[in-house]
Amino acid sequence: MADDEAGGEEYLFKVVLIGDSAVGKSNLLSRFARNEFDQNSKATIGVEFQTQAVEIDGKEVKAQIWDTAGQERFRAVTSAYYRGAVGALVVYDISRKTTFESVERWLNELTMHCDTAVAKMLVGNKCDLEDIRDVSIEDGKSLAEEKGLFFMETSALDATNVQEAFEVVIREIYNNVSRKVLNSDSYKAELSVNRVTLVKNGADSTKYRCCSG
Repeated sequence: MADDEAGGEEYLFKVVLIGDSAVGKSNLLSRFARNEFDQNSKATIGVEFQTQAVEIDGKEVKAQIWDTAGQERFRAVTSAYYRGAVGALVVYDISRKTTFESVERWLNELTMHCDTAVAKMLVGNKCDLEDIRDVSIEDGKSLAEEKGLFFMETSALDATNVQEAFEVVIREIYNNVSRKVLNSDSYKAELSVNRVTLVKNGADSTKYRCCSG
């Protein structure tokens, strides 16, 4: 956090995208940051990041979102990649169960390299591939509940829930920071009662599945 030119506070939070190769991390980022999708997207080599501003409670909050390759051979970037991260989207491909089975390893790596206060969301990407679905919504929801994660299914291809997924994580980070500033002792108690796994969509509906019907 730093003072901006107007004398207020500017929030800049680092968020990492993690998950196996080819689950769509880069396209999730490009859809969120630029509203673009590249059908021929190539594997990310090394690290890339985009900074995107979101308005929360009348304040401008900037998220610096980092994207790196999921392949094992690029694991050397690990420590620097995670350093300072306060949010993470753990992404799997709903049409490839092996990517879902890797989620626990990614969560363990996140825990190893990050502060425990990281806001985490489990993201089942490519929900447009319903006809070749290999991971059920129920399995995603169940794992999210078990691990205490937010959960949402997305499609970078048709933009389903992409904006919402990033904004939920960014808002949770902002709330975490606000709570720390306010020195609230009720924070951990609140989380233990209901670590949100169903993401609120608007004022009164609950959405944790990609597509209705």
